[in-house]
Amino acid sequence: MKTQRLAVLGFGVAMSWVLGTVSPLSAAPTELKGAAILQHACGKASVQQMGLVNAGKMAEAVKLGTAEMQAEWNAMPAEDRTMLTDMMKEMSVTSAELKKDIETGGLLVVDGADATLTVKQEHKDENGTSTGTMTQKFKIDGANCRISK
Repeated sequence: MKTQRLAVLGFGVAMSWVLGTVSPLSAAPTELKGAAILQHACGKASVQQMGLVNAGKMAEAVKLGTAEMQAEWNAMPAEDRTMLTDMMKEMSVTSAELKKDIETGGLLVVDGADATLTVKQEHKDENGTSTGTMTQKFKIDGANCRISK
């Protein structure tokens, strides 16, 4: 009886795997830190997008996002897109600054087709030191990494 139950359980797991509902080897999330992030497609997409946003080229920056993100952006009224573009440009840093921040405080967690980049940033100026955290989410499709939020 016990053998029969195990056989049924084994068959169910095998069918789930064949149908794609259970991974045969559930891979643990992969973590990349620092400069290694800049070699990953998601790190490259993040730096490229930040450079475009900082230059005020939102139409190009949006193309680095998922189809859903692009559709949301294009569905917005023009005045909302302009307001967001101005705000994002003001809050952005150059791609060189983002690279430096990623090298010193970046963590990219890749979990299957999803990835999250977290960058701890510290900026010093005449008013003192400020710290912040930037988080960016991605969808991975093969060799492509698209920004999702």
